[in-house]
Amino acid sequence: MFAGRAVGRHLGRDIVKRQTALFIGLALVLTACGTSTPPAEPASVIDVGSLYEPQNLDNAGGGGQGVIEALAGNVYEGLFRLTDDGQVENLLAAGHKVSRDGLTHTFTLREGVRFHSGDPLTGADVKHSLERIIGDGSKSARKGDLSVIKGIDVPDPSTVVVTLSTRSVSFVYNLSQVWIVNDAVRDPATTEDGTGPYKVGTWRRGSSLTLDRFDGYWGERPDNDGAVFHYYTDASALNNALLTGVVDLVTSEQSPDALAQFEGDPRFRISEGTSTTKLLLAFNDREPPFDRALVRRAVSAAIDDRKLLRSIWGDHGILIGSMVPPSDPWYEDLCRLNAYDVALARKLLAEAGLPDGFTFTLDTPNYDPHPTIATFVKSELAKVGITVNIRIITADEWYTKVYQRHDFTATLQEHVNDRDIRWYGDPGFYWGYDNPEVAELIKRAETSATAETQASMMRTAARRIAEDAASDWLYLNPQIVVSSSRLSGYPVNGLNAQFPVYDIKER
Repeated sequence: MFAGRAVGRHLGRDIVKRQTALFIGLALVLTACGTSTPPAEPASVIDVGSLYEPQNLDNAGGGGQGVIEALAGNVYEGLFRLTDDGQVENLLAAGHKVSRDGLTHTFTLREGVRFHSGDPLTGADVKHSLERIIGDGSKSARKGDLSVIKGIDVPDPSTVVVTLSTRSVSFVYNLSQVWIVNDAVRDPATTEDGTGPYKVGTWRRGSSLTLDRFDGYWGERPDNDGAVFHYYTDASALNNALLTGVVDLVTSEQSPDALAQFEGDPRFRISEGTSTTKLLLAFNDREPPFDRALVRRAVSAAIDDRKLLRSIWGDHGILIGSMVPPSDPWYEDLCRLNAYDVALARKLLAEAGLPDGFTFTLDTPNYDPHPTIATFVKSELAKVGITVNIRIITADEWYTKVYQRHDFTATLQEHVNDRDIRWYGDPGFYWGYDNPEVAELIKRAETSATAETQASMMRTAARRIAEDAASDWLYLNPQIVVSSSRLSGYPVNGLNAQFPVYDIKER
């Protein structure tokens, strides 16, 4: 639906570029005998294609994966930045000191930073931003991580002192995911006021979101004049947009079959990085029959994850046996646990008192590749007598029905963040996994004095979770960016779904 409209816009842009070049040439002739003024460079705007449109503009208010992809690092910044290779760097924080007991963190803010509205960045904005994350109305995935915050003081406009109730070895890492917003903004879901190199321009819901370069940016000027995120609900339409020049790149390719049309074509470049996106068959561990590990293990053993991965991604992507991708510090290959074994699946069902199987409803997001995966799961489970009724729902419905109300028996969903195994330590999370031993391990790991101790304890927790088959981790998505060969500087790993565009330029 959007392809035809976008093609017209792109052709119009090319015509404008040619007319601009002609105008510049005429201007040079006309000014040759008068005062010479260097012509302005044509605007360089990067057209980005994506399947993930924001639900709103607020990362702490249910904006979804799309708001992180488009706005993280581009429009909003944190005290720290997570780089594409997983390193944490200072950003709005010029300095950071930690007390010997690890309970007091003192941050010195960078000078000369202003919001897009022109207001200066102060410690009050940082305090406000942190309180939004940990407040009662927060929908942020980081709320639990930052619940260790006991108090926030602002002794002067450039200093913030945060006191923790317990030591948190991941505290600075978690802060890299917290956007600093102007405390004067009353509704961040509809109004943005960040400190990033771009400000939100026009948002045409269902079509595109424009980022305009912010000339008052405190840091290094971006390598382009702006970006337009074009949104599609169909991967084929998105790929066609790249083929026809409507977009300059696709942030995350969804099908290996689509790659064939770009391979060997000098107009395009294919880049494969490291993903943190896990595709889960998530059980509601509160609801029968998935409140029993025997049943969860049986379902996991009945599904041929390798066949599924190959059918969706061909030679791309990898299998994982837990919520931990290889890029996490506590990764261990646990694929042998709950591996594909139909005979074992039948045996476990019999032990659970369900020798003839059972029936359940699978709530499935309506965007690719979830409906295809749901059909595959249905076919696999039918071999052991389990009947799956597929219910297709929208992303908005998934958020309210599954994530907020926990009104489901099982669902399919991608989880994009790294280090997110910690959610299995929270019985209140949407899948309802409740193992006090695991919760205690994850809690103690976070209060460790060293990262090495934390990693060791988290590996133990991951093994316990896998042994319980708390979810079925179907596979880890590859991270494949397909772009015009004219472009350089885009992220290839896209950790935590973010897609900074400030280093992208056309050659």
